[in-house]
Amino acid sequence: MLGLLPAHARTLLDLGCGTGIVTARLTRPGLRVLGADTSYGMASAAVRRGVPAVLASGTRLPLRRACLDVVSAVRLLHLLRGPGAVAEAGRVLRPGGVLVTTVDKDAACDVGSDIDALLAPHLTAGPADASREVEAYAARAGLRPGRETRFTGHGQGRTPRGAATALLAGRYASRISPRGTTAAALAARPAELPGQDAPRAEPTYRVRSFVRV
Repeated sequence: MLGLLPAHARTLLDLGCGTGIVTARLTRPGLRVLGADTSYGMASAAVRRGVPAVLASGTRLPLRRACLDVVSAVRLLHLLRGPGAVAEAGRVLRPGGVLVTTVDKDAACDVGSDIDALLAPHLTAGPADASREVEAYAARAGLRPGRETRFTGHGQGRTPRGAATALLAGRYASRISPRGTTAAALAARPAELPGQDAPRAEPTYRVRSFVRV
C-alpha cells in the first residue's frame, strides 16, 4: 500500500482503522498517520497500539476541505452502501492527494472451494465495494484512477468450522443472504464438509488508488 502513496505525502488518515493493526504499519519517514473509527472500543485499542485515532464516521469526517494527502480504507467499503465514504475522501484530499482502498473484498474470499460452492446460491447481488462501482463513485468525487496492487491474506483461508461459526455470528452479512433457508440451517451445511479445521486457499485482495484532480 505504501507503494501507492505519492512521494510528497505527509498526512494519512486511515478510515475504519479498527484496532490499528494495519494503520500502525502505514509508516515511513515524514508521514504523519491518523486513524478514524466509529467504535470507541476499536479506536481505544488503536491508541493503545500507538496509533493516534479519533471517533469519526467515514461518511462525515470532522475535517476541513482539502487538508490531507492520503486517505486509506482497508477492507471497509464492502460494509458501506453508496458513495458516502468515497465522496468524503474526495472532499478532504488536496489536489494530487490519493485515496487508497481495497475493492472486491467479498469476491476475493470466493476461491473456488467446497465452502464457496455451498454458499454460492446465497450470495448477495452487487457487492458494495465492486471495483466498477467504487470507480464510478470516485469519478463523481473528482478522483481519477491511479495505480493498483494486490496482496495475499496470509492465514485467512476459510475452514468449514470457521465458515459455520461466521454465518451464525452474522459476519457474512455483506455477502451472504440466505435464500429459502435460515442462517442456522445454512451454517449446518459447511459443518458437514470434510476437513473441518483444514484451511482452504488464501484470498488475494485488490487495492486501488484514486488521485484527486
